[in-house]
Amino acid sequence: MFHRKHQQAKDSQQIPSISPKQRQTKIGSTGKENKMIPRQQLFPTSFRTCTNAAFYVLSGCCQPLLVTLLKEAGLADRKCQLYMIFYYTMPAMVTLPLLLRDRQSSWPVRSSVVKACGIATWDIGSTSLNYAGASMSGPTIFAIVYSSVTIWTAIFSQMFLGRAMNVWQWMNVFTVFIGLAITATDSVNTGSNVLKGTCFIIVGSAMHGLTYVLSEGIMTGTVTAGDEKLTVLQNNFIQSAVAGSMFLVWQIIYTRPHFNELIWNPMQDAGTTSWYALILLFGFGASNVIHSFTFFHTLCFFPGGATSAGVMKGLQAVLVFVFANFLYCNKVGGSEMCFSDSKLVSLVMVCGGVLGYGYATRMSKATLNQNTGKKEQEKSDETTKLVPS
Repeated sequence: MFHRKHQQAKDSQQIPSISPKQRQTKIGSTGKENKMIPRQQLFPTSFRTCTNAAFYVLSGCCQPLLVTLLKEAGLADRKCQLYMIFYYTMPAMVTLPLLLRDRQSSWPVRSSVVKACGIATWDIGSTSLNYAGASMSGPTIFAIVYSSVTIWTAIFSQMFLGRAMNVWQWMNVFTVFIGLAITATDSVNTGSNVLKGTCFIIVGSAMHGLTYVLSEGIMTGTVTAGDEKLTVLQNNFIQSAVAGSMFLVWQIIYTRPHFNELIWNPMQDAGTTSWYALILLFGFGASNVIHSFTFFHTLCFFPGGATSAGVMKGLQAVLVFVFANFLYCNKVGGSEMCFSDSKLVSLVMVCGGVLGYGYATRMSKATLNQNTGKKEQEKSDETTKLVPS
């Protein structure tokens, strides 16, 4: 009897203890083992990923077109940035209930939240420059210049994510910059305001390219530790909420004292009613609800991540060209809304450089995988020779 009790006590000492936190993680409400799996590991289907990518492109086409309408309605003052409060707060409001219902993903550590807040602060500057430039230069020039996000993403990916670029990739980068130079030269002939807007978009596109890379990094763990990754919902909510809060403070500090001068009076001069203004502002915010969800989903799950999301901007540029020429040429604004020979050359060079870069990247990856496979095969053969028969 003494031997049996002594053996039971010895066995109990060998069983590792489980902390209450570990027990909560491993034991579900039904009493069965139900280990939490981060959402990053639950990859969606290819159809869902491609659908998100398609809506990412289409929603991106709507935004510069809506900015043109906001400008014509007297709502796009560059200092007030009234439309940006709808741009950021609506995605945060839609994401919050979805995030609260998400029971599979645990809340990230503080360091990840701080990094997402930093990215959001940086993105405020890039987005403000982009849409201020779009209101000044028109959607067609915006589409051309903003498609250079692909190249900026590639450069920053090499700097921060360690993605090397070969000669063919750099040649396509150079092609895109030539196309941007043609657009900038053409914008000089349409007025200083359009030129200034073009410069805003160039700087904003470069800044936004860095946002792409850093946002991909904190969702895939490239720039964070493995346990510090954010899900698509978490990243979307944090960045939208932080940016929306900052713009809300700006509306209280600056826009409210200057509302009549910079918002209400231009609305009256343009004949804009309150209902039409609300439709435009909420429509602009709704477009970003779709765009933000599909953007972060594409970064996290689409093959190529930030680089692929940037390549899609080439397709977006073509679609914006078509829609702007059809909807606004000789109807809204001036000649910057219409298609021209110089814009055609610029569009061909930018899109050609973007697509060429994508093809060169794919071929580079295929060559790298092939070389890696050969090295592993050689190591395997050497190991087999060393093992005695």
